[in-house]
Amino acid sequence: MCFLPWSASSLRLHVESALAGRVGSPFRFREAAPPAVVPTGISALDELTGGLPRGCLTEIYGPPCSGKTSILRSALAARTQSVEACALVDAQDSFDPAGAHYAGVELSRLLWVRCQGVDLALRSLDLLLHGGGFGLVALDLGDVPPKLVRQVQLNVWFRMRRAVEDTSTVFVVLAQETNAKSCASLVLRIEKETIEWSLPKTSARVEHTPGCLVNGSIHSAEMVRSFLRHKKPLFIDRPKTLDSADSAHFQLSSGNTNEDFDPGSPNERR
Repeated sequence: MCFLPWSASSLRLHVESALAGRVGSPFRFREAAPPAVVPTGISALDELTGGLPRGCLTEIYGPPCSGKTSILRSALAARTQSVEACALVDAQDSFDPAGAHYAGVELSRLLWVRCQGVDLALRSLDLLLHGGGFGLVALDLGDVPPKLVRQVQLNVWFRMRRAVEDTSTVFVVLAQETNAKSCASLVLRIEKETIEWSLPKTSARVEHTPGCLVNGSIHSAEMVRSFLRHKKPLFIDRPKTLDSADSAHFQLSSGNTNEDFDPGSPNERR
């Protein structure tokens, strides 16, 4: 039997006929529309990132006490106050409901899943993502040792990301190191720069160290990866500046976790 070679036009016509009624234009490239975003509640971060994308995986990582939990509280407060149901999978049972309520989170609209370990947290997360109906779903691995989180295979993050695609759910993962890699549409690296303490005003001599409280802290956020905005190329022969267009600085206060810098302040560096 002899087969005649297909021409490009005849092959194209054959494929279009075979997919008629199922695919409108199989050879026409359609650029995906950018996902909708929601604010984090911190203006410096919203200006940097554009907001948290819906139907995508957002990864926020940094060392302990870097400000990840405060960002999560602010995002949960914004979503619950917008009458959206949210869910938090707490891998190490470290969530503070009183602090979250003080930050503005409507606890009546928050499902708190308390876990002890990564495996149980991932199983709970899988059920929540496939069940749907949440405006924001967060996985808090911030208190889990990084060596344990590294054992989560990359296909698990792909499956989680796939579960929220084409939905209105904001999926946020908190950890000490980046783990989702290319599965994440937005990756933020958070660090604490300085901290301010309130010292008691006394002239009397004391025999022990006086107690003090935290007034506030200054944090920096670097946008490591984003599908919404293209980062400028970083050349290996040029030093990386702190005042980068892909970084932001914001302040967290003990009285108001959403307090930002005064634009006229010398500490405001964008």
